[in-house]
Amino acid sequence: MPNLPDVVLWSIPAFVLLTVVEIVSYRLHPDEDAAGYETKDAVTSVSMGLGSIAFDLLWKIPIVAIYTAVYELTPARVPLLWWTVPLMLLAQDFFYYWSHRGHHVVRVLWACHVVHHSSRKFNLTTALRQPWTSLTVWPFYLPLIACGVHPAALAFCSSANLVYQFWVHTERVGTLPRPFEYVLNTPSHHRVHHASQGGYLDRNFGGILIVWDRLFGSFAAETERPVYGLTKNIETYNPLRVATHEYAAIARDVRAAATWRERAGRLFRGPGWQPRPAEPAVTGQARETAA
Repeated sequence: MPNLPDVVLWSIPAFVLLTVVEIVSYRLHPDEDAAGYETKDAVTSVSMGLGSIAFDLLWKIPIVAIYTAVYELTPARVPLLWWTVPLMLLAQDFFYYWSHRGHHVVRVLWACHVVHHSSRKFNLTTALRQPWTSLTVWPFYLPLIACGVHPAALAFCSSANLVYQFWVHTERVGTLPRPFEYVLNTPSHHRVHHASQGGYLDRNFGGILIVWDRLFGSFAAETERPVYGLTKNIETYNPLRVATHEYAAIARDVRAAATWRERAGRLFRGPGWQPRPAEPAVTGQARETAA
């Protein structure tokens, strides 16, 4: 397997330049309705991004071991050629869609991904607000490894997907020409994804392509102006609390649960799931009265 470039590392200068341009644009042309920038929020987002780099190095050790073992066991091999790379990018984006969707609808996975949605701002630093517990992502890509995609090729595709998504975290770009809006994930589509309004919740999970959302019924167009953040926002800029607050909430709910069924629900149902209240027992006298 030839050495593949570190797409994220090579993109850092572009990240910095685009962020500076966006900040300057708000200074020169303020938008009172836009979420804009707040210093504490931006610092928290950057801190979360730096922390995620460090923790990802730790998580890569067991993940690479598992991927390598699966890759060695499968007889399939996908060669790295000019025409296979676009196909691998397409396949990775497909599985990214399902990973992203799963991290919205399963609470223990949401505890990881909620970090990225915890800002009430929406700007290019929001793209850097990444989780420190990304160990929950790797199972979604096992089918690619089992089909013969080399772990290094998967890492390259995942990095390219992540880099693409940086620029969609902005309010300074409106809507693009219709063909682009129909096929690609754009700032307009991703603003919907980060919104907390009911009609916008759990929509537009695509990474590079928005066609997956159109195919699988999770697409929503941007109509009203989004309100960013969570349905129940956290009042903290502490990176450690941002990274762990939902895990702490899950632990409290599991401890307070009355049954094992409720404990399982607190872990594996949706983030807003609540157990049904127990129905009162019907006495013999009540049954006779009803009859």
